[in-house]
Amino acid sequence: MQPYPLSELQDIILPAARAELLPRFAAVTRRHKADGSVLTEADLAMQARVAGQLLQHWPETLFLGEEMTRPEQQALIAASKPVWCLDPLDGTSNFVAGIPYFCVSLALLHEGVVQLGLVYDPLRDECFTADAAHGALLNGAALGVAATGLSLGQSTALVDFKRLDARLATRLVTDAPYASQRSFGSVALDWCWLAAGRGHVYLHGRSKVWDYAAGHFIFTTAGGYATTLQAEPVFSQALTPRSSVAAVDRVLFDAWTDWLEVPH
Repeated sequence: MQPYPLSELQDIILPAARAELLPRFAAVTRRHKADGSVLTEADLAMQARVAGQLLQHWPETLFLGEEMTRPEQQALIAASKPVWCLDPLDGTSNFVAGIPYFCVSLALLHEGVVQLGLVYDPLRDECFTADAAHGALLNGAALGVAATGLSLGQSTALVDFKRLDARLATRLVTDAPYASQRSFGSVALDWCWLAAGRGHVYLHGRSKVWDYAAGHFIFTTAGGYATTLQAEPVFSQALTPRSSVAAVDRVLFDAWTDWLEVPH
């Protein structure tokens, strides 16, 4: 497969996010899709711009975006060619409400694996990237998780309760195993913030491939540990939503999966 330089991708994604997302932040109307998620003109404008530029620059590739129809997505996800997988605006409900936690997320999928990932937060001007040649980076500086020395009871957890089994969600509230918990509302940024040490353990019951592909790849490239609640690899080149369990070091990962009763 030919190289797809991250520098050239950044030249596409960063200006697009600044032009299409920032002027519309907290200044757009929303509508709801059939699955209940939020859609704005910012999602559509960002996707159209990025898709056009990626396919013009690399015509041998295909493009899969969150805002495409389900039949279009199903035809593309299993393609043998390299496929760009884009979430043009991850954290749309935050974006509409003026909450400064959203991003654009792009991964390149080929032969059942993620080849590279890019997640850009235009408000903080933070660009998280990963590929085989450079490892994980934040604005060009090496990004790597390290042993925290913390116990699970001392950790900060990023947990999305809405998509968890009710019994597990209740147990997390009544018998919380961590010191503090957050739920920010952008899967892609959650993974990247973990990679940057802005949290220690993570749990999400159900996210889609465009939500997690780039961020999960950046996190694991940085040295983090992750699995599903069924002890399977998180990434799957499929449309079926995946659960995610993660931690920034092995000690926390083992303690977290033991508490969650993830099979070993």
